[in-house]
Amino acid sequence: MKQKQQKQLWINQIKGMCICLVVVYHSVITFYPNLMGLENHLAIMVSKAWVYFNLYLAPFRMPVFFFISGYLIRRYISEVPWKQCLDKRVLSILYVLILWGAVQWFGLLHLNEWLAPQRDISDISNAAYAESPGEFLVGMLTASTSLWYLYALIVYFIIFKAFYRFRVALFVVLVGLSIAINFLPTPWWGLNSVIRNMPYYSLGAFFGGPLIESVKQWRPRRLPIFALLAVASVPFYFLNVPLFISMISIVAIMKVFYLYEQWRGANENSLFNIIGSNTIAVYTTHRILIEAMSLVLVAKINQKAFSDTLLLALLLTYPFISLALCTLVGLAVRKFSTTFVKDALFSPPKPLTLSSDAR
Repeated sequence: MKQKQQKQLWINQIKGMCICLVVVYHSVITFYPNLMGLENHLAIMVSKAWVYFNLYLAPFRMPVFFFISGYLIRRYISEVPWKQCLDKRVLSILYVLILWGAVQWFGLLHLNEWLAPQRDISDISNAAYAESPGEFLVGMLTASTSLWYLYALIVYFIIFKAFYRFRVALFVVLVGLSIAINFLPTPWWGLNSVIRNMPYYSLGAFFGGPLIESVKQWRPRRLPIFALLAVASVPFYFLNVPLFISMISIVAIMKVFYLYEQWRGANENSLFNIIGSNTIAVYTTHRILIEAMSLVLVAKINQKAFSDTLLLALLLTYPFISLALCTLVGLAVRKFSTTFVKDALFSPPKPLTLSSDAR
C-alpha cells in the first residue's frame, strides 16, 4: 500500500501546482487592475505583463485541476454505492462550501467597510459581496462565488455518477457545451465556469486511468505529433475555444511531473506535495487574505507612498509574496483546525453526516 501511495505523489504535486496558480490568479486580478495613475513607464509595463501572463495561464490552471479531481474519485463514481460515498463526496464538500462561503461574505464585507469604505462593491457579482442574505443565497445557488470550484465538485459528482453508464455520450455532450458556453453564456459567471470545465473532470473520472497509463508509456518519438496537435490548438484558443489547448496541457503537465518523479523520485515532504495535500485549506482561506493585502497596498500605491524603486520591486514580486503568505496561512489554519477543533473548519462534525456505515 505504501508503494502505491508513493507512486501517486506526482499526482498530488500537480494538485499543489494548480492551487498555486489559482492563488496567483486571484492575486493578480484583485491587485493590478485597481492601480490608478501609475506614472513610471516600467511599472505600467510590469503591471500589464502580469495581467496578460495571468490571462494566458488560463488553459493550464483549472482544466488540469479538474482532471486530477475527477481522476482521484473515479472509483467512487464507477464502483462505490451512493450511500457509501454521499458523506465524503457530497455532504462534506457542501459543508465546506456553505461554511466558507459565509466566512468569505462576512470577512470581505467587513474588510471593505474598514479599509475601503468609499469603494462601491454593489455591482460586483459575487456572493462574497452580497448586500443581503437573499442576494448571498442567489449567488451561492448560481455558483457566483469565489468558491465555485467546490460547487462544481458537488454538481459534477452527482451528474457523472448518475449517468456513468452513458459516459461516452455524456462526454461528447459536455465537450459541446464547453465550447458553446464561450459564445452563449448564462447570466452567471460562476455557472459558466462550471459548465466550461465539465469535460476535464469527466475526462479524469471516466477515462483518467487509461489516459494516465498512456502518458506514463508515452515515448519521445511521439513528440512531433503531440507538438503538431499543440500548434493546431492555438488558433482555436484565440477564437475563444480553449478546450483543445487545455486538453493538450493536461497531457503535457502530467508527463512533465511524471518524468520529474522518475528522475528525482517522490518526496512526501516536497513543497508541492504538502500544498497538494491541503488544497481545500489554501483554496478556502486565500481569498480573504488577498483582499486585505490588495486593499492596503493599492491604497498606498495610489497615494504614491512608495519610491519608484520600491514600487517596481513590489510590482515584480507581489504575486509570489501573496502566494507565499496565502500558502502559509492556509496550512496554519488547517493545522489549527485538525489540532484544536477536530478539523471542523474543513470536515463536517459527525452529527451532520450520515450513519457511520456510509463511510
